[in-house]
Amino acid sequence: MKIVNVYEAKTHLSKLLEEALSGEEIVIARAGKPIVKLVVLPQARPQRQLGWFRGAVRLSPDFDEPLEDFVDYQ
Repeated sequence: MKIVNVYEAKTHLSKLLEEALSGEEIVIARAGKPIVKLVVLPQARPQRQLGWFRGAVRLSPDFDEPLEDFVDYQ
């Protein structure tokens, strides 16, 4: 949880919004006392797209076979 004062929140609002969108919990305080929590509305969160990297990595059939260089260590 990140706590910022009102002046810092006004000065860096765009940065704080980006941090909140990425999942950071932001609390705004006045005179050191928390007064507001900045939260993301559920509909404002970007939808996760599953499988977008599918097929980009190819593994050879013997990817988990022991390496010849490390035979002495087995």
